[in-house]
Amino acid sequence: MLLSDRPFHTKRAIDNFIVDFYCAALLLVIEIDGESHFTEEGKLYDAERTAILEGYGLKVVRFTNVEVLQSFEGVCGELLGWIEGDF
Repeated sequence: MLLSDRPFHTKRAIDNFIVDFYCAALLLVIEIDGESHFTEEGKLYDAERTAILEGYGLKVVRFTNVEVLQSFEGVCGELLGWIEGDF
């Protein structure tokens, strides 16, 4: 299965949240986290948000801005590995 075979949406509303990327066919949410996510408050909010999204049967995958900017191919490879292994 290729990522291009499945439509991804950006800035998609799910419940009261706006997720960075969403693929309904894979039940997959991809979040790209900046600095605000690494504060204690940010970590708590993200944990609660992830639990709610996972409660809908979604898989939430997080990457940092740095990972995406410095290792985009690695991020894509990691995603493909999860998708091919059915998470």
